[in-house]
Amino acid sequence: MHFSGLLAVAASVASASAASQGFNYGSTKSDGTFLYQADYESLFTAAQGLTGTNGGFTSARLYTTIQGGSSTNEPSEAIPAALKTKTSLLLGLWATGTDGEFAAQITALTTALGQWSGWTDLVVGISVGSEDLYRDSATGKAASAGVGEDATVLLARINQLKAAIKGTALEQVPIGHVDTWTAWTNDGSPPTDVISAIDWLGVDAYPYFQNTQSNAITSGKSLFEQAVSNTQAVANGKDIWITETGWPVSGSVENLAIASTDNAKTYWDEVGCPRFGNVNIWWYTLQDAAPTTPVPSFGVVGSTLSTTPLYDLSCSNVTSLSSNDASSSSSSASASATSSGATTLATAVVSSGSPLTPTQGSGVYGSGNSSSVLATGTGGYVASKSSSVATGGSNLTSSSGSSGSGSGSGSASASKTSGPTSAPAGPTATTASAASFMSASLVAAFGAMFVAVLTL
Repeated sequence: MHFSGLLAVAASVASASAASQGFNYGSTKSDGTFLYQADYESLFTAAQGLTGTNGGFTSARLYTTIQGGSSTNEPSEAIPAALKTKTSLLLGLWATGTDGEFAAQITALTTALGQWSGWTDLVVGISVGSEDLYRDSATGKAASAGVGEDATVLLARINQLKAAIKGTALEQVPIGHVDTWTAWTNDGSPPTDVISAIDWLGVDAYPYFQNTQSNAITSGKSLFEQAVSNTQAVANGKDIWITETGWPVSGSVENLAIASTDNAKTYWDEVGCPRFGNVNIWWYTLQDAAPTTPVPSFGVVGSTLSTTPLYDLSCSNVTSLSSNDASSSSSSASASATSSGATTLATAVVSSGSPLTPTQGSGVYGSGNSSSVLATGTGGYVASKSSSVATGGSNLTSSSGSSGSGSGSGSASASKTSGPTSAPAGPTATTASAASFMSASLVAAFGAMFVAVLTL
């Protein structure tokens, strides 16, 4: 009986340590030049050493398996960098493009299997595509989000990946797809065949870009929770992974949303901290301002790569949710949103906040060109932009487009509809410090196991 009790505690430790926590990484710098192994190693090492995080950011989400600039579809050099720095990987296969272009993604992946030893142990999942359904949807087309793929093409490419990795070290790795909640729900007609074919659903959520709603930072948490809960409603019980979210430190005013370090910290505290160590989450982003600063800019570090963040990441005095509580919170948000009518596609335009650069054709298919939308990781986005840019640290919100303590003036160009009037009731929570990060959660879990063993 003592042994079975120990196994039960050990199982809880495994569960506590299972959540991945990291950042999104593209294949290029902000000026379009390519990232190579040394660059990835520097980024991964900086993420692990971020002040205030207790070494918790040890995972990387990639958008493509192909090394930028390669002429023969060579595997991404992020893979050996991850192996050297012990960084776990959410691999991405870029799924928008011709059949030949997707086949090149598969080739790069299978080539990597024979090129490095032991790296497959670091893979926590594989994503087929990123926001392809959103870009192909009426909502995406209205936002001029670029070229996407429909559910039929996406399903075929998911099955193509499964066939390619059958019998390999990646065969048991969970496969998913990443998209916006509007694409997952599709106005009442979700892509059920795609959902049935995958193991998890990835959600990209950017309240900052929801510029047809009341999207001030005070509504950021509730808008995020609505995005997750709306996806859960069509997931048939499958896991939801948070694959992209964040708030910019500088950039244009989007209706009521102001980009600032203060607001970025508020969003980190209210959305990130309760989930770090409890659910799989990849933040956007570690750094996007090197060598040039995009508009908007989401990086938690500035133009010089370092372990010193632009705002406090410690999660001190922030409430932490268990994985079950996080689901309950999202369910409450869904009920609130449904009753207010705020979650219909007609009133919630999710402008792409992911690292998509529709006008740039490098980085995903090696050195070749493609007419498709390409993921370069430079922070490009499609949204109705305002003329004002907020660069300061003010926590102000504005309906007139004023930029707080930042520079610029003017009115926001996006239309505004009524959004949620209050945040949903939160679940039971406990006060957390930096221990809410994954590595600290593991230490706490082992501590609990040690106490339990002493009482056996």
